Amino acid sequence: MSFAELQVCAVEAADVTGGVCVVRCIGGVARAGQVYATGELRTRLRGIERYGRTVGSFDAGHVAKVHLTGPVVALLARGQVLTCVPPTGHALVELEAWLATGPPLLEEPDSEQLRSLATFRMQDEGLPDGVRLRWGRIALAALDRLGRPEEQPYVRHYLLQRFGPGGDGDPDRDPAALCRDVLALFELTPAQAAAQAPGWRDLPRPAILRLRRIKNLIPCMAPARPYLAATDPLAVAVDAWAAVRPGLP
Repeated sequence: MSFAELQVCAVEAADVTGGVCVVRCIGGVARAGQVYATGELRTRLRGIERYGRTVGSFDAGHVAKVHLTGPVVALLARGQVLTCVPPTGHALVELEAWLATGPPLLEEPDSEQLRSLATFRMQDEGLPDGVRLRWGRIALAALDRLGRPEEQPYVRHYLLQRFGPGGDGDPDRDPAALCRDVLALFELTPAQAAAQAPGWRDLPRPAILRLRRIKNLIPCMAPARPYLAATDPLAVAVDAWAAVRPGLP
């Protein structure tokens, strides 16, 4: 399934049956007949107009006038994002259950697009913090399905930096666990990386990319550092890598 998204530019007309909005497609391809969600509310895209003509679809980066069904249209506001869902709809709670246990959905979301959507929702300051945290976990689960665990520290870094450690033992916001998992991705010691850094231009390409990956991952540990005791071996390791980072390519 493709997660098409529409951002509301203006609501031109609305009543209990639906209404007309000017929207920008910010992802995927919007097609007449699709169902869109904002939170738990649903609306159907029943028609699209561009330059005075009726069209069947339009894609990312373009603006169109759309006819939507249902009273939800009257509740829409400028800047609000509508996300395409299957006709029966995938609520956040349904996606959580699917990723946790693998029950069948009418249309299985594409993991890459699900990661993109979840990351966007996680960073949406218009949503309640609790909902943003749940979207963060969806992003982590999608990365797991994509087989890209090395990208999970970036999501966990954001969650820890924005929301702090999880008081309920949330492993996704555990400062020590984040540091341990990032350090486990490094194939070098700080001393080895520091020794390679001055002559990095002469290194084989895989070695250069390894140093750059380490440099990009080191900041992921920054929001965790204040929660580690100064004598904690993890804190010592984090500080050592922070000192090495400026010299990495």
